[in-house]
Amino acid sequence: MFDMGLPWWEFVARGAMIYIVLLVMVRVAGKRTIGQFTPFDLLVVMLLSESVSNALSGGDESVPGGLLVAATLVTLNVAIAFATSRSRKVAKLLDGSPVLLGRDGKIFSDVVKQCRVAEGDVQQALREEDCELEEMKCAFLEADGKITILKRK
Repeated sequence: MFDMGLPWWEFVARGAMIYIVLLVMVRVAGKRTIGQFTPFDLLVVMLLSESVSNALSGGDESVPGGLLVAATLVTLNVAIAFATSRSRKVAKLLDGSPVLLGRDGKIFSDVVKQCRVAEGDVQQALREEDCELEEMKCAFLEADGKITILKRK
């Protein structure tokens, strides 16, 4: 239970590699992947975690090995949070930036499709803001995947 089957540094290396690769994959997948989860998105996240569990531990089932991997993942997360809070370039690279989905009552269909957002999601955001399409000043897809609607005054 307490004897690790691999050297300590291999747990750290495995944790760092998996963290970075998954971070890149989620970033490339787009804003909606990290925004409002559909049941399918949740399933993908659950399967991702299961698919990399053996790669993280290298087959080791020891308590120290698991704790070392967990500590590596938390440390990397804190380091990235620190870096994004200190640098706009790093924040834009990792978090992304808002995308204009529509303006002055017109939805930009090509941009919506490019961002892999369903038209229904934009319509839902309009309803949530109690805003008719004609009243919309701007619609943004935020970096966190949320759709923000600004009404005309």
